[in-house]
Amino acid sequence: MQPLAVAKQAAQAGGAIVAAYFRDGVTIRSKGPHNLVTDADVESEQAIAAVIREYFPEHAILGEESHRAPANAPHLWVVDPLDGTNNFAHGVPQFAVSIAYCRNGVIECGVVCDPIQDDWYLAQRGQGAFHNEQRVQVASHSQLDQVLIGVGFYYDRGAKMTATLAALSDLFGQNIHGIRRFGAAALDLCHVGTGRFGAFFEYELSPWDFAAGQLFVTESGGCVTTCQGTPLPLTRSSVLASNGTLHEPMREIVGKHEPAA
Repeated sequence: MQPLAVAKQAAQAGGAIVAAYFRDGVTIRSKGPHNLVTDADVESEQAIAAVIREYFPEHAILGEESHRAPANAPHLWVVDPLDGTNNFAHGVPQFAVSIAYCRNGVIECGVVCDPIQDDWYLAQRGQGAFHNEQRVQVASHSQLDQVLIGVGFYYDRGAKMTATLAALSDLFGQNIHGIRRFGAAALDLCHVGTGRFGAFFEYELSPWDFAAGQLFVTESGGCVTTCQGTPLPLTRSSVLASNGTLHEPMREIVGKHEPAA
């Protein structure tokens, strides 16, 4: 079976668990300040890993909860079993399962699934991006005053929060149509790919948050880099995604405010 088909089957398995817990209730635990984890996260990742290993037992898995393969593994699956756990834990139906397959450091395919809406975002390198089987493209807008901007806030309530608010203030000064903070980066990236957002940024994300969404944006004609405009690594990083045309004006604003590492 091809990796994209396996990714979709794995996302279905994980999504079914997440949807059942969302319907029936779940125990919430904390991994740190403002950073929650639930049984749904853990069991979804186990189900996803089981599907991957059924078809590719020799492949490595890098997951948010329990799988910690090195990012430079030649065959690597990057898995977020429940992106948007805080939304999930509070009964907000805005979360996703995100799975990407990387070969020698290159993202070959990705799947982002909203299991509550049965909403699917699929991308394969060189083959385009698809939302519910319809090919999509980024928005064609050329000015910031024509678009909505998506944003994420890292769990840090210090320098990164202050920097994010400062960047938002500058963006409002460009007369953007508005800011949306939905709380699930994988879906936010897909909103760039479908043209709903002109751009999205967050000052710190993990690879399982952005790997599948990164490919979805690029395959839909957009651009994804760090907030400084450098190539995005498959490690913890800032992320800036756009329709491409808006990338430089976005980089000037969000790069200026990004806290020093």
